[in-house]
Amino acid sequence: MKKSILITGGAGFIGSHVVRRFVSRYPDYLIVNADKLTYAGNLENITDIESGKNYRFEKIDIVNKQSVLDLFSKYSLDGVIHLAAESHVDRSITGPDEFVFTNIVGTLNLLNAALNRWKENFEGKLFYHISTDEVYGSLGSDGLFTEDTAYDPRSPYSASKASSDHLVRAYHHTFGLPAVISNCSNNYGPNQFPEKLIPLAINNIKNNKPVPVYGKGENIRDWLYVEDHASAIDLIFHKGKIGDTYNIGGNNEWKNIDLIKLLCSIMDKKLGRPAGSSEKLITYVKDRPGHDLRYAIDSSKLQNSMGWSPIPEFSTGLEKTVDWYLANTKWLERVLSGDYGKYYDLMYAGR
Repeated sequence: MKKSILITGGAGFIGSHVVRRFVSRYPDYLIVNADKLTYAGNLENITDIESGKNYRFEKIDIVNKQSVLDLFSKYSLDGVIHLAAESHVDRSITGPDEFVFTNIVGTLNLLNAALNRWKENFEGKLFYHISTDEVYGSLGSDGLFTEDTAYDPRSPYSASKASSDHLVRAYHHTFGLPAVISNCSNNYGPNQFPEKLIPLAINNIKNNKPVPVYGKGENIRDWLYVEDHASAIDLIFHKGKIGDTYNIGGNNEWKNIDLIKLLCSIMDKKLGRPAGSSEKLITYVKDRPGHDLRYAIDSSKLQNSMGWSPIPEFSTGLEKTVDWYLANTKWLERVLSGDYGKYYDLMYAGR
C-alpha cells in the first residue's frame, strides 16, 4: 500500500463518510478505522465498504494509552485523521467527564503515539485533527469566524475541543510533529445519530411527535452538508500546509426556527400532507444553559487555496437528507432501539 491512514471515529456520522471516501477513492491506501463504538458509533454506516481489501476495523478506546500504542505498532501508519470525539453539547452539560477523557486525553494519547512512531523521520507523515467552530465562542449579528479568531469556548464540549486543538498545535511547535487542524460548522446529512436537530426533527415529524425548539428558535447556525465536509477533509489531508488551520463552512446561516419550518415544508411534500401540517408540531422548550447565539464560518482560505466549495443550496442538501432518512427507516429503527450495537458482535466476534 502507498500509505497507511488511521481514521479515528470512523463508524460515527462524519467519520463514516470520510472512511467511505478514502476507501473508495484511494485503493492504494490502507485505511484503518478505529472506533470505540459508543452510542454514536455504528458499523452499519459503512457496510458498503467493509469488505474492501484496503480497509481494516479496530475496536479501541483512544483513552486507553496502551491500546493506541498497540495500534501504531500493528500498522505502519503514515497519517492520522482524528475525528473521534464526544460531540453533543447537551450531553457535555449533564456529563462533562467523558468529554474531557475522550476529547483531551484521547487526543494526547494519539499525539504521543504518533510522535513516538514518527520522531526519527517526519517525512510524509501527517496528524490531521478535526475540530469545531464552537471553540470560537458566540458571534453577535455581524461577523464571521476566521482562522485567526480568538478562542472563547462556552460549553464543556467546546472547551474540551479547544483544549485538544491547543495540544495539537503545541506538539507541532514544540516537537515538530507535522499537523494540520480544521474547524467546521454544524454538519448534517445521512447517518447522523437522531439526537441532533435535523434527524430528530425528521423522525418526530414523520411520527407526528412534538418537534422541540430551544427558546424562541433565534439561535443561528451555519450548516455544512457532511459529504462537502468529507471532500474538504480529503483536500486538506493531501494539500494542506503543515501547521495551518482551515475553517470549513457551508455558507448556510439559518435561524433554528426557520430551518425547522423549511424542514416541515419539505416533509409535508414528501409525506403528502397538507401544507403547514407539520409546523403545528413545533414545540418551544426551555433554552439550554450557555446556548451560543450564532456561529458563522469564513471558509475563504480553503476555497481560495484549494478550490473547494460547499453545496450551493441548503434546500438541496436538506432534501437529500430527508430522502435518505425516509428510505432508511430500518436503520433509524435499529438506532433508536439500540439494536445497531449487535452488528459488531455479528460481524467481528471471534476475529
